[in-house]
Amino acid sequence: MSRPALNVGQGVALLVSAAAYAGLAYLTPRAEFGPLLLLFAGAFGAYAWLLYRPLPLRYGLLAALLLRLLWLPATPALSDDYHRFRWDGTLVATGRNPYQHRPDELVGAAPPDSPLAALYPRLNSPHYYSVYPPVCQAVFGLAGKLFPHSELGFILGLRLVLLAAELATAALLLALLRHFGQPAEKALLYLLNPLVIVELTGNLHFEALLICGLLAALWALTRHRNGFSAVALALSVATKLLPLLLLPLLLRRLGWRAFLRYGSVVAVVVLLLFAPFLSAELGQNFGRSLDLYFHKFEFNASLYYLARAIGYRVTGYNEIARIGSGLGWLTALLVAVLALGEKQPTLRTLPLAALAALMGYYLLATIVHPWYLTPLIALSVFTRFRFALVWSGLIVLSYGAYQSAAYAENLGLVALEYAGVAAVLIWELRRQPMGLT
Repeated sequence: MSRPALNVGQGVALLVSAAAYAGLAYLTPRAEFGPLLLLFAGAFGAYAWLLYRPLPLRYGLLAALLLRLLWLPATPALSDDYHRFRWDGTLVATGRNPYQHRPDELVGAAPPDSPLAALYPRLNSPHYYSVYPPVCQAVFGLAGKLFPHSELGFILGLRLVLLAAELATAALLLALLRHFGQPAEKALLYLLNPLVIVELTGNLHFEALLICGLLAALWALTRHRNGFSAVALALSVATKLLPLLLLPLLLRRLGWRAFLRYGSVVAVVVLLLFAPFLSAELGQNFGRSLDLYFHKFEFNASLYYLARAIGYRVTGYNEIARIGSGLGWLTALLVAVLALGEKQPTLRTLPLAALAALMGYYLLATIVHPWYLTPLIALSVFTRFRFALVWSGLIVLSYGAYQSAAYAENLGLVALEYAGVAAVLIWELRRQPMGLT
């Protein structure tokens, strides 16, 4: 029997994808919103065609790899976070603790010809302590050690680590889909998604490691290897703190005793990973950065912006400190209701419960950057819900805030984004309720 081959439409869609990614990687600054939107539209149009006329799995996996390799020597054009990655990596590589001092506290003592002096003007957060957990710092430090004077070398080092994580994620998606009796081709929903490719491989965001650890934890649970699962989840938490939000969902799936053992392993491993950075200032400084994140910063929010508008009308000023805390408590309540009220908490329903928890968190968050959605996309692979895929296309509108040097959000674009997401989510819920509680 002959193997299925690519048809003309699929070949054209892949060429359009490659051209769009090449344009985004090498030709389009973040401020050029029109061309950026056009290229993203081309990439998502090709992605939609490939979902409508699915690729054979082997071609899809090869395409996912080649489309990522296309970014290999590219400098991130849509995010400048990598400058802070390099700053922290330089500190770690030279034996200094990135959590102890803000960049503005160190730059005055740096020699004029040092990498820190050259990096400082390019930082987007020079007055804040580092908020990147220890797994990120280890990767930053390794790349900083290997490439102390080469920005391109540093970027290449990070990108190779993230590509390795994405390869592991591909294997985990396929293994988990087989375990749950679902078509392996569903892995391409994540692996070919333009937002995933652009934000993780292209813009060097470490959600790639978070997702890999999260899926490894789920894979290990399906094989009754709870210890391995707890270590994988701890590594995910020590990359980005977000997976802590999903830990309560394991309570009824594991039972009290097993859950306490599992949680203890997660806590011990996370503490061990933080151990090299222990100092009197660690908790205070890290906490300060988190406090700023939840109570000072705002970007591309939904329900928070509505609450903020009400606050302005009532008090005359921005009530972000109170609203941010209130929405945080509401998120905790939502997760508790999910954890304690699920009808049938099994490992098969865990991705759906996690998808609901994270969706609730993002709808209540004060900041929703485009790359934040990538875990939603990964979890949606195991469910019937596709609102995360639609959102991954619409959230590109948030880049409209960077059209000028003076950052300014267009609330009309934000409203358009969330109106589209809400319409799809409501339509899907009417067709197939989640049925978690």
